[in-house]
Amino acid sequence: MRLPRLSLAWQILIALVLGVIAGSALHGMGADGGTRDWLITNILTPAGQIFIRLIKMIVVPIVISSLIVGIAGVGDARKLGRIGLKTIVYFEIITTVAIVIGLFFADTFQPGAGIDMRQLTTSDISQYQRTTEAVQQGPHSLVATILGLIPANVFEAIVRGEMLPIIFFSVIFGLALSTLPAAHRDPLVQTFRSISETMFKVTHMVMRYAPVGVFALIAVTVATFGFASLLPLAKLVVLVYAAVLFFALVVLGAVARLFGFRILRLIRLLKDELILAYSTASSETVLPRIMEKMHAYGAPQPIASFVIPTGYSFNLDGSTLYQSIAALFLAQLYGIDLTLMQQLLLVLTLMVTSKGIAGVPGVSFVVLLATLGSVGIPLEGLAFIAGIDRILDMARTALNVVGNSLATLVIAKWEGQYDAAQGARYEHEVLGGAPAP
Repeated sequence: MRLPRLSLAWQILIALVLGVIAGSALHGMGADGGTRDWLITNILTPAGQIFIRLIKMIVVPIVISSLIVGIAGVGDARKLGRIGLKTIVYFEIITTVAIVIGLFFADTFQPGAGIDMRQLTTSDISQYQRTTEAVQQGPHSLVATILGLIPANVFEAIVRGEMLPIIFFSVIFGLALSTLPAAHRDPLVQTFRSISETMFKVTHMVMRYAPVGVFALIAVTVATFGFASLLPLAKLVVLVYAAVLFFALVVLGAVARLFGFRILRLIRLLKDELILAYSTASSETVLPRIMEKMHAYGAPQPIASFVIPTGYSFNLDGSTLYQSIAALFLAQLYGIDLTLMQQLLLVLTLMVTSKGIAGVPGVSFVVLLATLGSVGIPLEGLAFIAGIDRILDMARTALNVVGNSLATLVIAKWEGQYDAAQGARYEHEVLGGAPAP
């Protein structure tokens, strides 16, 4: 009798559990500089980095080829401009709501109150401080953000993986391509379409390695920090997870219902991607698969190709939700009572900083470092929560995935381009049961 093949979601879940067990065993060995450190340095860390590098390898080619094909298919600059404006407006509204809800949760449940800072361990945050200093050397304003969209050298932007300049170039190239005579346009469009489809095949090949990568990444995290560091900050961890669930099910659920979707169905459709994003704490790992799934779910390729990569930098619902909770947590930890005006200032500052430096390494910490000083919260407090940041990052990354997937469907429906029949067929194919109404 042949055993049924485990789905990707089950493979990743099993790898996640085994990674926790292996990491706990390694953590129990202590940092003796012997077998434990050798295994982490020479086996687990490289195995995890291989997966992350494989994902980074495929993201840029997929975004460029898919966007160019999609934009060339639109062929109307005014139509594209309308889609872009709606996308940015939607992103700004949703992320602002996320900031406000984060403040509400932190104000209501006071996760930082009553904690003795002497019980907390600190972690090194110098790398984030250096990144923040580098960002703040230049003018941090709306004008600087707009200028940052335009690549002086597109190949340099590709090498660095800077998503927004890559999107800008791909959109311009696609629009120019759409104006060429068919004899010149069609062969190039077909070439980029072939590249896009090939890269999606490469994505499926890379996903076969995903369980190994997840096992290694989780094992390294648990082996390094263990579970003891969670205990004094358990209230913060529970609150962040509760806020993430509330935002996904209630806020995004309301938005989904307003546009005729069901958030639980969307989450079920994305279960593989959510488990993978949660395990790796990286949105990049699932970006190609989300683009593919949302197109299959009824969103036109031009919209899916534009909204999802743009959301990767502008629509980080989970990250902005966490940043507002973390800011108030640190204020409560130091006994700082922020006034209503200070909290409004915090909202406005986060609205700017979370967009202007999106995409840099450790973005949530960098945003917090760039924001906390505006309301008088000591920056060194971030060292207290750096040790559990990976645990929190896993939850906020999963919410980012749900938020960007829903945004694609919302913009498609808002534009009147959502294919409801195709969406119902895809739901029936993946989830089974009767097709959605």
